[in-house]
Amino acid sequence: MPESRIPSRRGLLLGSAAVSAGALLTACTSNEPKNQAAPSAAGNAPVADDKPGRPVTIGFAGPQADHGWLNAINQNAKDRAKKYADVTLEITEGSNDTAAQIGQIQTLINKKVDVLVILPADGKALTQVGLQAMAAGIPVVNLDRVFGSPQAYRCWIGGDNYGMGLNAGRYIGEQLKDKPNAKVVELAGLDNLELTKQRSQGFDDALKNYPNITKVARQAAEFTVESGQAKMAQLLQAQLQFDALWNHDDDQGVGALRAIAQAGRKDFLMVGGAGAKSAMDAIKADDGVLKATVLYPPTMAASAIDLARALGQGKGIGGMAELEIPSSVTLYSAVVTRDNVGDYLPTGFN
Repeated sequence: MPESRIPSRRGLLLGSAAVSAGALLTACTSNEPKNQAAPSAAGNAPVADDKPGRPVTIGFAGPQADHGWLNAINQNAKDRAKKYADVTLEITEGSNDTAAQIGQIQTLINKKVDVLVILPADGKALTQVGLQAMAAGIPVVNLDRVFGSPQAYRCWIGGDNYGMGLNAGRYIGEQLKDKPNAKVVELAGLDNLELTKQRSQGFDDALKNYPNITKVARQAAEFTVESGQAKMAQLLQAQLQFDALWNHDDDQGVGALRAIAQAGRKDFLMVGGAGAKSAMDAIKADDGVLKATVLYPPTMAASAIDLARALGQGKGIGGMAELEIPSSVTLYSAVVTRDNVGDYLPTGFN
């Protein structure tokens, strides 16, 4: 909930033949339940190849959709599959229990699906079942949280956590570059997750380019609305003055914005993370502190369906000369502002 430039407008979907190169791995995570179905951009995005081909059955297995981003992942996969007359999607219920998810994937293997798309609840723990699928002749598209061995998948596609931090830092840096002794604070996610460390590292590396800016505080939350509100309240009490805030996750940002409103603070700008629709709506309204969000696009699930279909039909992908699909694809962490929010609103998730 997976980089070096403030973004161009597009470049998120393989179906439009734009594959953005990047670096690091893994996904948003949370235990904040979300019951509302997320909107999906997959229904409007161009498909990889409209011509029907060999029928392909794709098995899709992900964790429980207990976070807005994860719910959007499932919705994007379903909507993308519907675009293809030659694709049948077998989707599991989803579970955060490792043993349960392994069992669900083994069921798909036993059904002899043509291709598997797997977003593992725990990449390392599910490596063995990825190896099992590959050994059975079923190619695996590993979505976002990476398996422990490249032998467990044919292709990896995911977001760029380091790039999120880098682009958040660069956006803030450009807004504050002319302000002497500028101060910023960071509301991070769960500190025991590698993705959180990557986002913080990217942010810190970007700020090194702005000697006038100092990060004066960092507080870890838990990717939930409640933790965002509680931890942001603590930050506001401890830091009576600062110029910018970067919040790692738009779900916990809902709580952070509540704390900011309760404190009556309007003296800084805020940048979010992941690309929730609520954040984009606030950016479009431009009547509060939230001025930008850095994407971790759930449209990667739609692109994973494109890749799986291409694998099942023995094709490459549009816009690339190679006969085979790539072994890895890292999506770009675009910065959504008031200037370009209209382009990205269809990708926003609830």
